[in-house]
Amino acid sequence: MLLCIFHGKVIMPPSALDRLASLHIDYPMLFELRNDDAERVSHCGVLEFIAEEGMICVPYWMMENLILKEGDIVSVKNVTLPKGTYVKLQPHTKDFLDISNPKAILETTLRNYSCLTTGDSIMVAYNNKKYYIDIIETKPSNAISIIETDCEVDFAPPLDYKEPERPAVPTSSSRAPSQAEEAPAEAEPKFSAFTGTARRLDGKPLKQQAPPVSSSGSKGKEPAVSDGNNSSRPSSGSSSQTTAHQSQGKLVFGSNVDRSKETKQESVKEAKQEQPEKKEEPKFQPFTGRKYSLKG
Repeated sequence: MLLCIFHGKVIMPPSALDRLASLHIDYPMLFELRNDDAERVSHCGVLEFIAEEGMICVPYWMMENLILKEGDIVSVKNVTLPKGTYVKLQPHTKDFLDISNPKAILETTLRNYSCLTTGDSIMVAYNNKKYYIDIIETKPSNAISIIETDCEVDFAPPLDYKEPERPAVPTSSSRAPSQAEEAPAEAEPKFSAFTGTARRLDGKPLKQQAPPVSSSGSKGKEPAVSDGNNSSRPSSGSSSQTTAHQSQGKLVFGSNVDRSKETKQESVKEAKQEQPEKKEEPKFQPFTGRKYSLKG
């Protein structure tokens, strides 16, 4: 067996051509190569019939697929293969994807191949570099013919391809301290009404300023209002305290209740007096004018 460099075709002796011509075979000629010792099978076409008798020239990549060495015995059989409709390829390295137009290079290379077999590795030479590609799947059978056929080609990720590592998702335990730090929020100041300072209308300074009212005491008590005579008038909430201290040493029962009733009755009377009496509007009366005669 001699070593040759042709892509997907072998060189056979002239006696093989004489034997094939006497048989009824299908063209183009396709052959099955089998290594019985390693139980490996591949398929190929024929380039010429010029080899020495008893010898066959096989491409080196095909010898590697069949686990053959120079001088080993191989059986050759003529076969008929169906036309391929689908093939899936897997490059050995990522360098094949760096080629500017890998589709065009692959189409040009496969023109030198007559058939493809599932499990084989083909070699693509480009720019003084060799790229090896595995044939993962073929349809409609494990061995197909790619001569004058429209075949769909699909690519699998290269053998040395590694997916980029995704950033680790933080666990709940790592989120807990960050949430605990954000939890203590600043206490919002409570609203306290009437916290300003009192001023006189005439611009004179006040002799006594009312103490600031706290937010806690503002609910039960109302602040005192100062008038122009520097006299502070307590609110209605503190009226009960002032009346209790009016007469020291005496206990007066029901005085506040009677006074409040009298003040309410007086205010109701004044409101009635202030309301003006409504005058009745005159109703509309038609034909209330004088009567005149046309005779004069």
